[in-house]
Amino acid sequence: MNKKVVPILFFCLFLSPFMLNAQLAVTNQRLYDTIPNMPAHYEKRVALFEKEPVKTGRIIFLGNSITEGGKWAQLTGDTTIINRGISGDITFGVLRRLDDITKRQPAKLFILIGINDIGMDIPDDVIADNYRKIIQAVQKKSPATKIYVQSLLPLNPDVKNFPQHYDKQEHVLKANQLIKKVAAETKAQFIDIFSLFLDSQKRLDARYTYDGLHLNQAGYERWAKHLKQKGYL
Repeated sequence: MNKKVVPILFFCLFLSPFMLNAQLAVTNQRLYDTIPNMPAHYEKRVALFEKEPVKTGRIIFLGNSITEGGKWAQLTGDTTIINRGISGDITFGVLRRLDDITKRQPAKLFILIGINDIGMDIPDDVIADNYRKIIQAVQKKSPATKIYVQSLLPLNPDVKNFPQHYDKQEHVLKANQLIKKVAAETKAQFIDIFSLFLDSQKRLDARYTYDGLHLNQAGYERWAKHLKQKGYL
């Protein structure tokens, strides 16, 4: 082994979990900055958001492609709902664009983010820590906003066209546990939609997805119906 490598490895063994996670966060943020195509879509969406007039007191759905794909106005019957989903986004990306959320002082904010973090092997506790930062930032800048933290969805790798680098349901389960804990500690409302979409094998029910990761129309309808039945909308 290279003599220069030994001290580095020795030092890493004694790094605290916090320091390691901090370094991983920096590394993953840099990775996010260099993903081909995704930043272009991200910046395009953010630019569109910035052009929209600032209207306060609305309901906002915030997240990645799973949120972006929802026609929330039609699904809920509320034409004033704002969709702030960006395909491919991760928790670091949401942290970057929170000013667009808080300046609108939403009445309610529904958050669903993290599956792309898992696909990029960002550690579960880093995802949870970013959730904490997201929630606390909104609470500080928009204190009247009711925050709803939604669980990550289950996965089903047996559905045709499933993207295999997302075959990490054990991480989804762990991340959901941590996110639920963060929601409780920050007084945000946790909503379990993971269980809502399970089949008999504890996977994403094929009736509600077209690729084992994203939802189809039936899936969105089930999701919106659940939110309305529970009185969240």
